[in-house]
Amino acid sequence: MATGLGKGFDSSAGELALDACVVTIGAFDGVHRGHQELLRQTIAAAQRRGVAAVVYTFNPPPKVYFGQAEPLISLREKLARIATFAPDHIIVADFNRIYARRTAADFLAELRRLQPREVVVGEDFRFGSCKGGTALLLQQHFNTRILPPVRCGNGEIVSSSRIRSLRRSGLAAAAATLENWRDIVTAPPANRSGLAQAETASQ
Repeated sequence: MATGLGKGFDSSAGELALDACVVTIGAFDGVHRGHQELLRQTIAAAQRRGVAAVVYTFNPPPKVYFGQAEPLISLREKLARIATFAPDHIIVADFNRIYARRTAADFLAELRRLQPREVVVGEDFRFGSCKGGTALLLQQHFNTRILPPVRCGNGEIVSSSRIRSLRRSGLAAAAATLENWRDIVTAPPANRSGLAQAETASQ
């Protein structure tokens, strides 16, 4: 799909082939503080290497597809939030019955088409049917940086599940703090990545 978001375009899974890139992978539901750190690190690494920055995500998020959660935001909003960090490409995989049956080996083969110089993921990242692939498996095939979780001031991990729990409890303001979008969208574009970094470091 091509929507013109960010510096590049959106591509369906399997359509994009590159000579080199730095790629981050995840559901990015809510594009919260933890996701923002992945995006910031990916784009900074791509700039250092002089290659494209790629974000690979899923629609719907796997937990939503399997009926384990409700989406925090729409696909359009997710893409708009990711685009504020100005990656070169956003890949959206249609997470459906066929995609859910793909093996870890299938996913690794698709990643090779991107020729990543570096892969950036969170330590809880899983891929392939039955979550057979882990971040450690990625490290066996690609130069992979595994980021630790971002934590709140009280030590709790910032996650989409935590945000959902806060919303269900009527704590919308606390949930919004974990998402961090009020500050991001009011910052000038050139300052957005730095703001995400500063906000994460303050937690």
